[in-house]
Amino acid sequence: MPRVGNARARFGRARFGRALIGRALLGRVLALAVLALPLQACSTIENFNPFGGEKYETKLLPDVPAETIYNQGIGRQQRGDNSGAVKKFADVEKQYPFSTWSKKSLLMTAYSQYEAQEYDDAIQSASRFSNLYPADPDSAYALYIGGMSYYSQIPDISRDQERAEKALQLFQLLVSRFPKSEYVSDAKYKIQITRDQLAGKEMSIGRFYLARRNYTAAINRFRDVLGKYQTTRHTEEALERLTEAYMGLGIVNEAQTAAAILGHNYPDGQWYKDAFSLLQSNGLEPRESSDSWMSKLFKTVVPI
Repeated sequence: MPRVGNARARFGRARFGRALIGRALLGRVLALAVLALPLQACSTIENFNPFGGEKYETKLLPDVPAETIYNQGIGRQQRGDNSGAVKKFADVEKQYPFSTWSKKSLLMTAYSQYEAQEYDDAIQSASRFSNLYPADPDSAYALYIGGMSYYSQIPDISRDQERAEKALQLFQLLVSRFPKSEYVSDAKYKIQITRDQLAGKEMSIGRFYLARRNYTAAINRFRDVLGKYQTTRHTEEALERLTEAYMGLGIVNEAQTAAAILGHNYPDGQWYKDAFSLLQSNGLEPRESSDSWMSKLFKTVVPI
C-alpha cells in the first residue's frame, strides 16, 4: 500500500489541478472503452479498471510468539551461528519489549557475543542487563559474562592493564552482590589471577625504577604491591626489593623492617636470603620497627 498512500499524498498536494486531471482521465477512460467494445462484447463495466492492471493487496503477517523467536535464537546459537542468534534475540527485544522473553534474550545476546569473541559488544549487553535488572539473580551471570569479556582481553604485563582492572571490578562486584551464586567460585579464582597480573605490572615498573636508582619511585610501586595485592605471589619479591630501595636511600630502619617481615613470612625463600645478605654486607641484620608502615600493614591481611 505505499504507492496508494503516496498517490493520495500527491493528489492532496495538487488539489488545484483536480479538474484538469479529471477531464484528461475521463477522456482516456472513454477512449479505452470505445476501443474495447468491439473486442470484448461480453465484458461488463464492473470488470473495467481505468487505472491499469496493477492490483494492491493487503497482507497481514501472522504474529510469531516470542518463545518461538527465542528458541530459534537458541537453535542458531547451538549450531555455532552466534551472529544469527544475536539477530533473533534482538527481534524478541524489539517485538516484545519489557517481557520475560525480552529479558532472557538480552542475557543470551551477551552470551552469544562472548562466544563469538565480540567482547566489547558482550560487555555492553551484559552491562545493560545489569542496569535494567540489578536485583535479578541472572544479573550474577551478566556480571560474570562482562568480567570474562574483559578477562579474555588481558594483555601481558608490559602493556596497559585497564582491562584487567575492569575485570577485577566486575568479579568483585559479583562476589559481593551475589555471594551464593554458582559463579562465585570461579570469579574468586579469576580475581586472584587478575590481582597477580596487576601486581606483576607494578613490579615490572618498580624494577625499572630500581635499576635506574630512582629509589623513591620504585618504593611507591612496591608499596602498592603490598598495599593492594598482598596475597599474590609477588609479595615476597616486593619485600626484598624494598630492602634494596631503602638501603639505596640510606633509610636503614625501613630496610631492616622489610627484611624482618620477609624472613617471618618466607624464611626459606631465596628472596629472604638475598635481603639478609644485603644487610649483612653492610653490618646490619633484619629488625622490625613497629612504627613502620610495613609493620602496620602486615597486621591485617588485605582481603581478596
